Amino acid sequence: MEMIIDFPGGARVDAHFGPFTVPTDQPSANGMASAPTPFATFLASFGTCAGIYVLGFCQQRGISAEGIRLVQSLEVNRMTGMVSKIKLDIQLPPTFPEKYKTAVIRAADQCAVKKHFENPPTFEIQANVAAELAAA
Repeated sequence: MEMIIDFPGGARVDAHFGPFTVPTDQPSANGMASAPTPFATFLASFGTCAGIYVLGFCQQRGISAEGIRLVQSLEVNRMTGMVSKIKLDIQLPPTFPEKYKTAVIRAADQCAVKKHFENPPTFEIQANVAAELAAA
């Protein structure tokens, strides 16, 4: 998958792929932003990915997903400022079948984003002068 990242103005940095655009922004001095920060978007990808697996689990078994929500929280290392733990609480309604509680946790655990945290890719970053820009 190829993504095109561009700079539409201000502190905005957007990612475009297929028919989609993922906008990001940095808060201004007054704390206002037009979109989440790239890091917040990155963190949200875990919870939303796990949510897809929980939803799919419910749909496959004919269980209503109404009333289910996932609450994601973080622990941050004070020394490094880096996230040291991501916690996910799958909050189930009283009507959720008890026999599936452990299984729904296993379903969320299959999230592709989480799997990439466990086995991160390598990064290769380079810079090239684009032919169109060089000719201008």
